[in-house]
Amino acid sequence: MYRKGISSWRKHWDFMLMDFIFMQLCILASYEYFVHFVGEAYQTFPLRLVEVTLLFSQVIVILFTSPFKNVLKRSNTQEFARTVSYVGLVFLVELFILFIIHEIGNISRLILFVGAILYGLVTLLSRIALKTALKRTSRATKGGRSVVAITTRELADGIVKNFDGPAFRDMRLTGLVLMDENFEGEEPDTRYGENVKVVGNESNILDFIAHGWVDEVFINLPPWLQIPDEVLDEIYTMGITVHLCVIAPESAGKLYVERFGNYSVLTSSMKFVTPSQMFLKRIVDILGGVVGCLITILIMIFIGPLIFIKSPGPIFFKQTRVGRNGKTFKMFKFRSMYMDAEARKAEYMKQNKIQDGLMFKMDDDPRIIGSEHKGKDGRPKGIGNFIRNTSLDEFPQFFNVLKGDMSIVGTRPPTLDEWERYDLNHRVRMSIKPGITGLWQTSGRSKITDFDEVVRLDSEYIRNWTLWEDIEIIFKTIKVVLTRDGAE
Repeated sequence: MYRKGISSWRKHWDFMLMDFIFMQLCILASYEYFVHFVGEAYQTFPLRLVEVTLLFSQVIVILFTSPFKNVLKRSNTQEFARTVSYVGLVFLVELFILFIIHEIGNISRLILFVGAILYGLVTLLSRIALKTALKRTSRATKGGRSVVAITTRELADGIVKNFDGPAFRDMRLTGLVLMDENFEGEEPDTRYGENVKVVGNESNILDFIAHGWVDEVFINLPPWLQIPDEVLDEIYTMGITVHLCVIAPESAGKLYVERFGNYSVLTSSMKFVTPSQMFLKRIVDILGGVVGCLITILIMIFIGPLIFIKSPGPIFFKQTRVGRNGKTFKMFKFRSMYMDAEARKAEYMKQNKIQDGLMFKMDDDPRIIGSEHKGKDGRPKGIGNFIRNTSLDEFPQFFNVLKGDMSIVGTRPPTLDEWERYDLNHRVRMSIKPGITGLWQTSGRSKITDFDEVVRLDSEYIRNWTLWEDIEIIFKTIKVVLTRDGAE
């Protein structure tokens, strides 16, 4: 029987408990220093309220953001960044709770600010100290489950080093079976590294496993070397837990074992997200979509008549675009081009700035409403140019966001003809829901003329996605729009 691994917020209960305790102590210290209720602090309602709501805020942040994931593998620099974001988010949630219950005016912001600074410092130092202690303990008192690794001479060194780390602190590497060695009847090397024995090769795998103390078997072999099925069946028959290390190409992305109907499968994807993360992203989309739609209505009141007067016809432009994994939808924009713009597109394809025609960008597009009017600098100054340069034409897409066809942050959806011309590696852009803005838009927009660079930026966004990155891209987009950086 094998005890399956538990989620990070329960597995690292020691870090979580330490954070709970230090939060309470830091707020108490801040309160006593500024209010001088030494010894009687908990008899006051404001402090009791802050302590309880902060504890609740910590639980919410831990459940939805997994702050202790890979905590033992993080460097001090990474730990500093994660601690700052964790503490900041906890106190943002705390302020939101106090605002909702109408108590924010009764709590000293100075106490919260000093408490947050003190808590962040203590948390960072305590996490580093605990990780250091765990590493020393894992080396000094290595024990727990006994594991035999079946591998090759080339991979053995890395396995030994990994088992010496804190991630395997409840396991002990009992021996190594080297499948690519032939001892020709002689005893194998007595040790590998400092204290791990080489116990055999392919010919005598079962001998040590059957007669020694072995709780689990870890198999890590290159693709060209397979363990015989009959040997694996014998290990299963003995009731020993087997861990098969899957070696997949880098292009497979992240791997995850799960149930697929009645099957146990290994799922690969560029990025795995939890239901809670997708829920929070959708909440941000809904809130942002509501605000964006209200702004769109206000913009329409002013620019709608100007569009109609200059080019009679619909104020909104509706176009079929390709969404996630090839699904099509109707995308809305304020119309910034004349009614025959799509029909005239073919005659201007030679002036397209994007290589291979996988997107369309050109200088001083004559199809834009009012582009025949030039300014002193010789550039078009029509209403359509104004709408596009200020990105006002994008606002109706907030209706697509509310509908669920798009997200606020994602990858720009291609047209049908662009999608048909995509190479296979280009289609990775649409493995997620398309967005109004994204990493490409905040990294140069029209200055980027190489479509492969667009794909690289979109792929980078997908692989490294976090809710914090979405928020950062939103703020960068606002800055880019206000400064008109890269706009055309």
